[in-house]
Amino acid sequence: MYILSLLPSLLPLRVSVKFGWILGILAFDVFRVRRQVTLNNLERAFGNSMNPRERLETGRRSYINFAKSMIEFASISRLKEKKLRELVSFKGEEYVEEAFKRGNGVVLVAGHFGSWEIFGATVAAKGIPIDFLVGKQSNKLVDSYINRLRKSAGIGTIPLGVSVRGIFTSLKKNRMVAMLSDQDARKAGIFVDFFGIPSSTYPGAAQFAYRVNCPILFSYIVRRGDETHDAVFLPPIEVNPKAEKKLEIMRLTSLYTKALEECIIKHPDQYFWAHKRWKTKPPTNEKKF
Repeated sequence: MYILSLLPSLLPLRVSVKFGWILGILAFDVFRVRRQVTLNNLERAFGNSMNPRERLETGRRSYINFAKSMIEFASISRLKEKKLRELVSFKGEEYVEEAFKRGNGVVLVAGHFGSWEIFGATVAAKGIPIDFLVGKQSNKLVDSYINRLRKSAGIGTIPLGVSVRGIFTSLKKNRMVAMLSDQDARKAGIFVDFFGIPSSTYPGAAQFAYRVNCPILFSYIVRRGDETHDAVFLPPIEVNPKAEKKLEIMRLTSLYTKALEECIIKHPDQYFWAHKRWKTKPPTNEKKF
């Protein structure tokens, strides 16, 4: 992580980001870190609509994008508001304004897609109060380092261990709580379709939105060829507080999972395919949604 942070301090950001191409190639083609997991996931998601050569190239570009995103993340403490605004353009900001007017806070859902950390830093730079729900990294030094980077960019953090109390406190203050809801949730998840496959999915975003009756915003960020980005907010997913809790949480979880799927179909190389998304299998009597 420290090595990645050195590049932007020695070179202009866009130049240092180009080194992500080398790091991505090394990880995918030389060291082959989770390469087969990535290729298997692409095959499950796209089937015959993507041939083996296309899956290989998509997987490679995914690793390159991830490496570039980590270099960008390592540089956020040095990026001023003006620079961030130059890097990222926003679409759908009116949906954010509409959501905050209700005064109950906003649950933001995203995936491991594009340069999600730069997205958060730019949201904070625009004056939107945002907190990330974060897991604890096994390496304590890395955990401390990445949270310092987030703090330097004006991003609040809510550790998973105190998430319930922290999330309610944040929403009560009319802040935005951002959650990445696209990894395998094991037994903690509910099963909704992702690329037509029943997938254990974290329902936390839906549960909190239902409890406080606040809107859910789905967002994503896409890298352009010149290393700038388009960040997009989709229209709010409205909560029906009168609906039966379990069914409503299933419906909401399914909606933001489907929104992510549609983004991935448009930009498959922007998604981080290396995690084992379909590791947990549904019980035989489990109903999917």
